[in-house]
This record gives sequence, C-alpha cells and structure tokens, in this order.
Amino acid sequence: MQYDKELFETMSIPKAVAKNSIPAIISMMVVFIYNIADTFFIGQTGDELQVAAITLSMPVFSLFIAAGVLLGIGGTSMISRALGEKRVEYAKHVSSFAFYASIIIGLVLMVTFWVFMPTLLNIIGVSADTVDYTRDYLTYLAIGAPFIILSQTFSNIIRSEGKSTLAMKGMMLGTITNIILDPILILGFDMGVSGAAIATVIGNMFGAAFFIFYLVSGKSILSVKPKDFMIKNGVLVGVLAIGIPASLNNLMLSVANIFLNNFLMSYGDIQLAAMGVAIRANLIMIFVQIGLGQGIQPLVGYSYGAKHFDRLRGIIKFSIITAVILGSILTAIYWVFADAIVQSFIDSPVVIDYGTTMLRALIISGPIVGVMFIFINVLQGLGKVIPSLILSISRHGLVFIPLLYILDYTVGLNGIIYTQPVTDILTVIISIILYTVVSRGLVEQKAMR
Repeated sequence: MQYDKELFETMSIPKAVAKNSIPAIISMMVVFIYNIADTFFIGQTGDELQVAAITLSMPVFSLFIAAGVLLGIGGTSMISRALGEKRVEYAKHVSSFAFYASIIIGLVLMVTFWVFMPTLLNIIGVSADTVDYTRDYLTYLAIGAPFIILSQTFSNIIRSEGKSTLAMKGMMLGTITNIILDPILILGFDMGVSGAAIATVIGNMFGAAFFIFYLVSGKSILSVKPKDFMIKNGVLVGVLAIGIPASLNNLMLSVANIFLNNFLMSYGDIQLAAMGVAIRANLIMIFVQIGLGQGIQPLVGYSYGAKHFDRLRGIIKFSIITAVILGSILTAIYWVFADAIVQSFIDSPVVIDYGTTMLRALIISGPIVGVMFIFINVLQGLGKVIPSLILSISRHGLVFIPLLYILDYTVGLNGIIYTQPVTDILTVIISIILYTVVSRGLVEQKAMR
C-alpha cells in the first residue's frame, strides 16, 4: 500500500492543508466531545460535587493523553520525515515501536494509579466532599489507560501516511460509543461518575480496536508486527526527542490544572466547578487550533525531509493566516453566546454566573492563540528538539504557574481567572521568536542545496 504522495508533493497548499487538517480538526472535536460528554451528563444530575470530581480528575486523564502524544507526535514526526526521505522500512520500525510502547506504558500507568490512589487523590486536591466521587471515577478510568494511549498514539501516526480521514473515523467511533453509553450508565442506571468513567473506557476500547484492525489489514504501509519492533538506529531516541517536548505540553497541563484546582479550592467548590465548565466549553476553540496544527505537521515533516523548502514555507504561511481567521470567528461567537454555552453544561444559577465570566476571560487570547499551536507543530515536524521543548513547557509551566501565584496574590479570584489568557499572549510571542530563529537555519539549508 502506498502513502498519499500527491498530498505531500503536488497538491496545492490550500487543498493539502484542508485535506489533512479538516479531518484532524474534526478528530479534535471528537476529543472535545470526549472531554465534555462526562461533564454534560453529570451536570444533568444537578450535583455540583460530582461535576467538581470530574474537574479534579482532568489532570489524570491528561496524563494518559500525554503518553499517547509522546508516542503519537514523536512517531508522526519520525515517520513523515522518513517518508519524505523515501525510507519506508524505517517508518515501519517506528510505527511498530509506538504500538508496543503504547501497551506497555498503559499497563504500567494502570497499575501505578491503583497502587498509589490515596497519594494521587491528595496531590490533585480533593476535598472531604469530593474524595469519594473522584476515587470512583479514577478507579475505573485507570482500566482504560492502555486503550486511551493506543487510540491517541495512532490517531496521530496514521495521519503521517496521509490518512487523516481514517484517523477521524477511529476517533468518531470511540466518541459515538461514549455518547451512547453516558446517559444510559450515568442517568439510566444512576451510576454517576462511575458510569461516566466506564463509558469513557469502553469508548476508547472501540477506538483502539478500529486502529488495530486497520494496521493489520494490509491497507497501511505502517507495521505493528513484532519483527519490525526496533529501539535502535535512532528509533527510540528519535521518538522521545520530539515526543517528550510534545507530551510535556499535556503533562504540564496536568500540573497546571492541579495548581489551578488547589488555588480555586480556597474559594470554594462552586468556583472550582464553574472553572471546570468554562475550561471544557473553551476547549472547542483550543481543539480547532490544535487540530489545524496537527493536520499540517505531517506536511511539514515530509516537505522538510524531501527538502521542499518553498512548499514548507507556503504551508506555514497559509496555516498561520487560517489560524487567525478561525480564532477571530470563534472568539466572536463565544463572546456573544457565553451564557448559553455555560448553561448547556449545568443548571445551577451560581455556577452559570461564575462560569460565564470565566469563559469570557479565557477567550480573550482566542484570535491569536492558534499561531502558537501552528509553531508548536511546525517545530515538532522539523524535528527541532530544544525550541519545541521550550515552547511546549511555556504555556502550562514556565509562564502559567508563576503568573498564577502573582495574579492570585495581587488580584485574587479575578487574577486566577485571567491567568490563562495572559499566558497565551506571552506564549504566542515566545513562539514567534523561536520560529524566527529556526527559520534562519532553513534559509541556510536552502542556500546549500
């Protein structure tokens, strides 16, 4: 089976970006639905404590996603560059490594979370009122670790051979399963947060099964055969070199959420639940931009590997313009309908009031935040380890956490609310500086051809 050579080499840039990015954006919308489905149906119970428990569990779920991102983004970068260099066998070694590593890491995390559950609950900042709900949710969620990681890994890697639509279908299968099961288990069987976790796990099982079936069907140039598994010849180091900075973005998101939850807990469970709703509502804007970035990453990696530098620059320029336009449109929509958006999650007047204020604060950086996600994926696609690392840990770590302390101390609750948009603006500036430095190297490489 051949990869989509036309997409990578001869298709017009707008069409190529659209073909690979639209399914990636839809896939991210699927991830968005995954993130909000539990909150939405738990919100229908009217129990703010169960909503707060889901919010507290977000960092743990993000850890599973981070493991999948590590292998998926690292693998995608390696495979797309290898295909650009016409090294198909090497691409097979990378995909096989990512497959078995996903299973192993998932099993390790599952057992670790079960063994250290009491310590984990203390770290994420549960209260006496939310501890039982949070424990129930995480106990079941841990079962799904291998499936969540495997699904996340290959929803990225399959795009490296130009099969973005197929990746979207796999994600949609898992999401539809989750949506069907959520109301049945949460409301029909009155299982609450336990039902939400079980639905999430089963949904990811279906998604992982879809990708496994495709990979063993003979329709992919990628491999999951044990004989192709390899960690030498730069496979392990190459995947980790790009995957670790990429996954750190998710890991730092977990850390940032833990810090944020602990700060909000000092103001009360209502404020914590409201921020949880606002963050989930804002995810649609963030995930659209992430999807656009992830969609162009294989195009960037292939063009770089094939030394098609003019096409590479055209892809980056077009993507930045698209990101700003999309961000501006979504920001306007969110600002006008903020109250209705928050109200769709939970029927609690006080949570809706706080949540609307928080959502409008979060979207201030909306028109430009996509630029950062474009540059994150460009740097990953180019295999630029250090710049990618710096940018990945800035948004939720180097910039966010110090600002959280400063703004909470100086402004209080409003300071906490505005920490993320201020962080986003600063991180966009950092991303532009980093890409400017890297682009000078691309000019030198083009001149040496």
